[in-house]
Amino acid sequence: MTVSRVLAFPGSYRDSLLLLGATRAMQDSEDVHWASAAMATPAVVADLEGRGFAPDSLDGADANALVLAVEAVADPAASQALDRGRALLFAEAGRDDRDEAARDQPDPRTVGEAARLLPAANVAVVSVPGPYAAIAAHSALTAGLHVLLFSDNVPVAEEVALKRRASRLGRLVMGPGAGTAMLGGVGLGFANAVGPGPVGVVAAAGTGAQEVMTLLDRWGIGVSQVIGVGGRDLSADVGGLMARDAVRALDADPGTEVILLVSKPPAVEVARTVIGASRDTPVVAACLGMSAPDGRLAGADLAATLEGGALRVAEILGRPAPDLGASQGHEAAIARVGAGRTAVRGFFTGGTLCYEAQVILSQALGPVYSNIPLHPDLALPAPDGAHICLDLGEEEYTKGRPHPMIDPAARREIMREQAFGADIAAVLLDVVLGYGSHPDPAGEIAGTCADIVATGAAVVCYVLGAHGDRQGLGRQRATLAEAGAIVTDSAAQAARTAAAIAGRAIAGCA
Repeated sequence: MTVSRVLAFPGSYRDSLLLLGATRAMQDSEDVHWASAAMATPAVVADLEGRGFAPDSLDGADANALVLAVEAVADPAASQALDRGRALLFAEAGRDDRDEAARDQPDPRTVGEAARLLPAANVAVVSVPGPYAAIAAHSALTAGLHVLLFSDNVPVAEEVALKRRASRLGRLVMGPGAGTAMLGGVGLGFANAVGPGPVGVVAAAGTGAQEVMTLLDRWGIGVSQVIGVGGRDLSADVGGLMARDAVRALDADPGTEVILLVSKPPAVEVARTVIGASRDTPVVAACLGMSAPDGRLAGADLAATLEGGALRVAEILGRPAPDLGASQGHEAAIARVGAGRTAVRGFFTGGTLCYEAQVILSQALGPVYSNIPLHPDLALPAPDGAHICLDLGEEEYTKGRPHPMIDPAARREIMREQAFGADIAAVLLDVVLGYGSHPDPAGEIAGTCADIVATGAAVVCYVLGAHGDRQGLGRQRATLAEAGAIVTDSAAQAARTAAAIAGRAIAGCA
């Protein structure tokens, strides 16, 4: 029997990052099947009613109403979960770290009022439901601020209008759906604790930005700025409006010696325009899966992987980089993988890493199916025995629950359902550290990894992180290694290792 409970708090707006934290707190019990902290937008209300919550329990709730909903095995567990969510959300709202003079001021009700209270601020982080995000971003531009638009579900036409206006004003609109940036040494969104250096990153891919910034940090190179521009920026519809301005800004930055452009395959003419925005600073384009006969695009070095882009940057700077060939442990894994195991299954929290893995696996093993496929004909459902890579951060997996970087429980559940097939040679995983991510993501999946290894399959993990990240890069890697996983030094190396294990298994079955 499942008990459902819901609470609504009118006029109690909370941003999406705080809501994600509350959802995680509510789910922190084995007796809780499902929980959600959200604003009562029409889509959220429809989802709750679709799950069986009574419509009259949400009467009068609008987009400024906070809703806590939970499904649990019994009433005590449901009530306790609601109490945890309410305590976190209202404790945060009641906390006041301002000085005495500031406390005498009424709370700001608009972005402009907030900017006047913080005259030194120059960036606004917008994290509101998509239908309202463009309005908030325009308000921030009017207040003279750059914008990190964390929100997604913003129509393309509104994105273009925002970015055209920002360009005229000499401001950046990073997003929509921009989860990562580092400006002046300050990380925004899902960023990592990396050191300063001479590389400026412009990224139309959040975990792509994190991968290259942490690789460069671990190699002792570092970054000057990381500017996320949103996944659609280099499309023909948007035209690279912000990527172009970001490249211009980095070209004029005396602390930037090389610019690294990160993207899934862009519109070629848009990429040419963006690269051409740099007059004096060399550009490396890490455009996943994209190739050119001479290895160059509009005069820039072209890399088909994130790892390849970072390696080329190190070469230009004359800095040493590690040998990222075969990973240790894969030969032993090949020897013990059971007969008949030929497939790779990838369960990713980072969408860009999922895409990069498909590029590498498809070159080595053939077609790879995915919910974010390289080609439309490789969309799910997949045939029996196919190679599959899932981006578990996509909306079909995060609707009503936190992103798996914040709450690894969802991935653990999916792994339990899909990672134990008798045809699986290698399970491929990423673990993303940094600001905003779970405090112990490796610990959350280590038991499941050990169980998979015990069945005769290999588990290949990559920990994306910097030595300064609070989760402890070394500790996270050690936790996975102790569970029997092969732990690699880059996401691309993890994909190559999984391909080597499955490829040898396939050859053995031929």
